[in-house]
Amino acid sequence: MPEETFTPIGQKVEDIAPTAAEAQAEDDEPRGVEEIESLCMNCHENGTTRLLLTQIPYFREIIIMSFSCDKCGFQNNEIQPAGTFQLKGVHVELRLTQMEDFARQVVKSDTATVKFIELDVEVPAGRGQLTNVEGLLTTIVEDLEAGQADRKEQAPEVYEKVEEIIQKGRKMLAGEAFPFRVSVDDPAGNSFITPDMRDGVGKWEKREYLRTKEQNEALGLTDTSNEGLTESGDIIPDTVYAFPATCPGCMHPCTTNMKMVDIPHFRQVVIMNTTCDDCGYKSNDVKTGGEVPEKGKKVTIKVRNSVDLARDILKSESCFLECPELNLSVNPGTLGGRFTTVEGLLTQVRDDLHNQIFQTGAEDPAAVHAGDSLPAEEKARWDKFFGDLNAAIKGEREFTIILTDPMASSYVQSLADDPAQPDDQMIVEEYERTDEEEEELGLKDMKTENYSEDN
Repeated sequence: MPEETFTPIGQKVEDIAPTAAEAQAEDDEPRGVEEIESLCMNCHENGTTRLLLTQIPYFREIIIMSFSCDKCGFQNNEIQPAGTFQLKGVHVELRLTQMEDFARQVVKSDTATVKFIELDVEVPAGRGQLTNVEGLLTTIVEDLEAGQADRKEQAPEVYEKVEEIIQKGRKMLAGEAFPFRVSVDDPAGNSFITPDMRDGVGKWEKREYLRTKEQNEALGLTDTSNEGLTESGDIIPDTVYAFPATCPGCMHPCTTNMKMVDIPHFRQVVIMNTTCDDCGYKSNDVKTGGEVPEKGKKVTIKVRNSVDLARDILKSESCFLECPELNLSVNPGTLGGRFTTVEGLLTQVRDDLHNQIFQTGAEDPAAVHAGDSLPAEEKARWDKFFGDLNAAIKGEREFTIILTDPMASSYVQSLADDPAQPDDQMIVEEYERTDEEEEELGLKDMKTENYSEDN
């Protein structure tokens, strides 16, 4: 279907709203909702299926489907992603702390799993939904309540345990159990929970991941034409080494290029690039090696001019990036590892966010009209945010970058006479990792000596 078929709901309404003079020719006008006569699976009479092709703000194109039967009253609603499977799976997690968080929009595809973590309840992959967090939790509680009468008679022990979950879910809905978390995990990459630009650290997190072989098989993406590929040998420093690999997007053979590079006054890093000629998949990443340091490292750099924008910067996958003046924070794992300049890093953050929020690139001419379906107040906040970010990228305003890395694997180029030492605009400090950081990195229970002994 042509790309312009999928437009925000607000724009679709404007396009099809007939004027008084055109009202008589209503049948010739484009229709926002398509209606198709289809078989009712409940009474086997004919009902009506309605289809709406639209765009979801912060997300992508979807098809909203609604079926109703006038004969028996049966109704059904669901959504389907209009595009293809994404190159990576996605895991989105929201930490609810106030009643307003229940209104966060949720796009759940038919391949997604939803979990309320503190409730210890998981909804397996099934029917696609366009709802909000309150709708998801309400549906779970109501579905559990539906079978309680039978459980009480047939399995009293199960009834008691389910009743505890129901009561806890009711308290969550009433706002008496904050904070708690909800996550959506979708191997197809077509599910989402709406963020808010005012979300602080740990409030909303999105992580992309490579699908496993089993997940690709479940999605019907497995291809056995990659038989006979072998693994590469050791990486030779300062030499580009190409070895065969399997594309995580289409499972066809592709090539991964790797090079070990020495960053002066820092350490060795491995730069990796994967490109698939069959599906267009591209991936760039930077991996740091060496032993796990005893402490984390925090680097603060004041960016004042174009010279500072041209500094080399390495942001590792474990690094948390923050720019207080720009109201910008990037959680660990969001961009992966990146070795670029300060300007290049901010440009990538801007482009990724702009494409996610407005469904268009920041430099795209159509960006002027993007986001029309967002509430005016919210669109104004995002416009101001991107305006400040663009000014920083152009060197029109000063700002501060803070890199907090529990693995001490991030780096900013120093302009001091001794490059091994920080210059006047930099502050480099070590810190003790928190228990949460140790747990997330898998270091808390790691045992490197006397393996045979019991803990």
